Amino acid sequence: MDHGYHVVMFGAIHKIAGTFNPKEHVVIYRGDCLDLLRSIPSGTVQLVVTSPPYNIGKEYENRLKLEKYVEQQAKVIQECVRTLADKGSICWQVGNYVDCGAIIPLDTVLYPIFKNLGLRMRNRIIWHFEHGLHCSRRFSGRYETIIWFTKSDDYTFNLDPVRVPQKYPGKKYFKGPKAGQYSCNPLGKNPGDLWVIPNVKCNHVEKTEHPCQFPVELIERLVLSMTSEGDWVLDPFLGTGTAVIAAVRHGRRGVGAEIVPRYIQIARQRVQRELEGTLRTRPMDRPVYDPLEAGNSIAVVPWKAKGNRSQKALFEKSAKYGSKATR
Repeated sequence: MDHGYHVVMFGAIHKIAGTFNPKEHVVIYRGDCLDLLRSIPSGTVQLVVTSPPYNIGKEYENRLKLEKYVEQQAKVIQECVRTLADKGSICWQVGNYVDCGAIIPLDTVLYPIFKNLGLRMRNRIIWHFEHGLHCSRRFSGRYETIIWFTKSDDYTFNLDPVRVPQKYPGKKYFKGPKAGQYSCNPLGKNPGDLWVIPNVKCNHVEKTEHPCQFPVELIERLVLSMTSEGDWVLDPFLGTGTAVIAAVRHGRRGVGAEIVPRYIQIARQRVQRELEGTLRTRPMDRPVYDPLEAGNSIAVVPWKAKGNRSQKALFEKSAKYGSKATR
């Protein structure tokens, strides 16, 4: 299936293919991910990264009983593991399943599937963001998890490309043979397993019509740390193409499947723009927006000293929520 999309990549012209072939560089498959996975030879993929449907009734999913949902996920995960290279990684990004107001963390439900397939868990990464639905009968959810598994103990992990700025770059050893020397890595520090990255909401530069969209920088960090140039990156639930975008941006090969026609169209358009150098995304190294630092007027506390003063004081005394604006 040739859709006529062509891009410049690795110094040559390549098309955005519609079916998998190891000689291709970019593949966007329209159809069931299991059909795509069966066409990929075993041991081909270096990184599987995806955010599957959470079974909460979004427009692109049919809500199932939890047991049926887990059964479907198990089939996909098993095929992903088969395609994975010996030094490869799987990153499954999930949130919570909500059942009659009670939440069930999907990573805890899916963990046994990976474990029973012989994979080893390396991290449970917390992705924290500050915007989302507001709850009235529980604390509003502001994080999701990325569970990272490897196929063996000999796996690819490149820390240097994803280091973040040191908190105290001028800190020195105060005793011992290195006394007086700088104690931190000049390239930056390990980002840890709590990642504060803005989610894609209405005013985000990457926003499309998809209701649950990956930010590109989230996947870039995984691609850079767990793959090398030329490796295959697979997203079985591609959505609007973010995983493929992150892959090809850094000289990797990208493949994904999607069943919703308009998301396929958006994915192709976004990948096309990325490879032409015109796709706008939030840079990996940009600090999280601080409305006070930016002088945003709506960050100024508007109320006067009345009502529940003790509660309001918690925010007004906070450096983040108002001390600069009320000085």
